[in-house]
Amino acid sequence: MNADNSWMLVSSALVLLMTGPGLALFYGGLVRRKNILGTMMQSFAMMGLVTILWAVVGYSLAFGHGTSFIGGLEHVFLKGVGLAPNTDYAATIPEQTFMVYQLMFAIITPALITGAFAERMKFSGMAVFLSLWSLIVYSPMAHMVWGIGGFLNATGTHMPSLDFAGGTVVHVTSGVSALVTALYLGKRIGYPHTAMPPHSMVLSFIGACLLWVGWFGFNAGSALASGPLATSAFINTHFAAASAALGWTIFEWFHNGKPTALGAISGSVAGLVAITPASGFVQPFPALLIGLIAGLFCSLMVFKVKAWFRYDDSLDAFGVHGAGGTLGALLTGLFATKLINPIFGANVNTGAVDGHWGQLANQAGGVAIAWVLSAVGTLILLFLVDKTIGLRVSAEEESQGLDLSQHGEEGYDLNS
Repeated sequence: MNADNSWMLVSSALVLLMTGPGLALFYGGLVRRKNILGTMMQSFAMMGLVTILWAVVGYSLAFGHGTSFIGGLEHVFLKGVGLAPNTDYAATIPEQTFMVYQLMFAIITPALITGAFAERMKFSGMAVFLSLWSLIVYSPMAHMVWGIGGFLNATGTHMPSLDFAGGTVVHVTSGVSALVTALYLGKRIGYPHTAMPPHSMVLSFIGACLLWVGWFGFNAGSALASGPLATSAFINTHFAAASAALGWTIFEWFHNGKPTALGAISGSVAGLVAITPASGFVQPFPALLIGLIAGLFCSLMVFKVKAWFRYDDSLDAFGVHGAGGTLGALLTGLFATKLINPIFGANVNTGAVDGHWGQLANQAGGVAIAWVLSAVGTLILLFLVDKTIGLRVSAEEESQGLDLSQHGEEGYDLNS
């Protein structure tokens, strides 16, 4: 029990590392210089706001006993969440450890959405919108997939969907919501005719590497114990990131004539996204295939599909997380095997490679529910927040930059 608890506390810290500094640096380097603090503050704000909401009601809505679609209120203000294990979820660690580990997922998921509306949303609008989103979209989806009695819970009787570490719960919900938000807000001033290159690839490079390292806590930690399943998820995570970086680089090399650092790090993140739902269900070689396919597919989404439809997903949150999460969830149904994780029973086939082709339909159903919940919930929240306190900064504030217009400070002192 002590070993499991130690691993889960370390994993919790690793997942928090993914938001700040990982995502904050990754996204911060990709925007223009005048928006770096505003962009990083959005990730940092989620670390604070979502933590408070999770303690008050979010954890209860996600993991309390309730209906098939939402948890109840038994754990409001963390009532009953103590140092004894909750055997419904993890029998060898305190429930407080499980709670804080799941909190780190709840923090990074809305932070991922900020990449789609980078450089053009008010800080106040962002704070209210994403806070509400964490309760109305994230918590119900987490309950459906991971909560006891959830409609998509893999051990349930409704539509058992395999999602080891958050392919639908984290990446599909954030990616689809990112696309809806980008479409609702409209394009940045000057897009796509004005060049808007990353102001610091060095910061983004460091951020991507931190994401890669933190992802071991994200995926291997989802074993909820320090046993062989954590090892399997750890290896699959690393293999998929490496092969996806290769896949994206190959596509970009042929498309643009040169392999870039931005392409390589974007590819690694795409592989990490795609392997997330499969990490605890597949063998190492399929993990390599999932990563390679994700690198090629997500680069196609970013270079071709976004250009065809002309939407301004500033930092490609949908192209990487929405597309990669959807792909990964479907490929999980193809490659999952009982040799790694006999989640349905030692003598029951898990995925299509075992002969259980019907799991592909369950995976598609889970993805469809995540798409609909995310799209509808996000659109309603955007409309309500926009009509009350407003979402988009003025044209003058956008030209000035979020650092000065929203926070009254600059990331760089050019006179020093």
